[in-house]
Amino acid sequence: MTISAPEHLGNPAAGDRSAAVRLTGVTKDFGDVHAVRGIDLTINPGEVVAFLGPNGAGKTTTIDMVLGLSQPTGGTVEVLGLKPRDAIARGLVSAVMQTGGLLKDLTVRETVAYTASLFADTRGVDEVIADAGITAIADRTVAKCSGGEQQRLRFAMALLSDPALLLLDEPTTGMDVEGRRSFWSSIRADAGKGRTVLFATHYLEEADQYADRIVLISHGRIVADGSGAEIKALTTGRTVRATLPDADTDALAALPGVDGVEVRGDSVILHATDSDAVARYLLAETGARDLEITAKGIEDAFLSLTGGDDEGENR
Repeated sequence: MTISAPEHLGNPAAGDRSAAVRLTGVTKDFGDVHAVRGIDLTINPGEVVAFLGPNGAGKTTTIDMVLGLSQPTGGTVEVLGLKPRDAIARGLVSAVMQTGGLLKDLTVRETVAYTASLFADTRGVDEVIADAGITAIADRTVAKCSGGEQQRLRFAMALLSDPALLLLDEPTTGMDVEGRRSFWSSIRADAGKGRTVLFATHYLEEADQYADRIVLISHGRIVADGSGAEIKALTTGRTVRATLPDADTDALAALPGVDGVEVRGDSVILHATDSDAVARYLLAETGARDLEITAKGIEDAFLSLTGGDDEGENR
């Protein structure tokens, strides 16, 4: 599904461009369920921002309010200085969702051309097809496109109005590695021209690699906001991996600073605040080999900051 609007982006007078998205004290309740519990967030023009959180954290509810599909219970939501629905009505916002909105019997080019015909002013059909990286399949019917190719078609449709703000929900689902790399290359090029991108994804490493900022939400509140490096720095300790058949996990768990031990076949993985001491013990006191020490990654930070919750998606 692609949400877009009939009026072309290119009017700099349309709204206050000082912030692409501004949420101030935003709450959202569904009866006794407090889905969003006071979010303050400012996203600047040209930023690529990943919006992450476990199921039930309030991501979908927040994005719905940014799109004007839902009204906050409290606080204010502004998009380019306007109410969300006004920004969408002016063609300033497009959204690419995971499913829906495609007619299987049309070709890729026919789908984009049909969507363009619904609006008064759009970019060229072949231009957006090229930007989405699907020129080679322009004459292929949608039914014969893979899931990743269909997602890129939705991306092309979203680009027609040349939006200032682009919202993406799991944008690379179904894409192979090369498709993801090409897609994000296009997104980064767009951001370089001033387009703002807000995306939700379950691919944490993708968020770490391609987003300027990561906003992490849990239980309806923002629990972290910063670059990937800044988010990962909030999680202390390192991981020590070594080949050690028949490892004595009790002895390893008793080492100072060790807060977790895993055994995977002949490999042992230790999570520790003092990785140097653990490494010395393994090399001097055991038959460990192939030892590796790595900093904790974005997944570790995600689990640490959200508590690993998975409560089922909010409304």
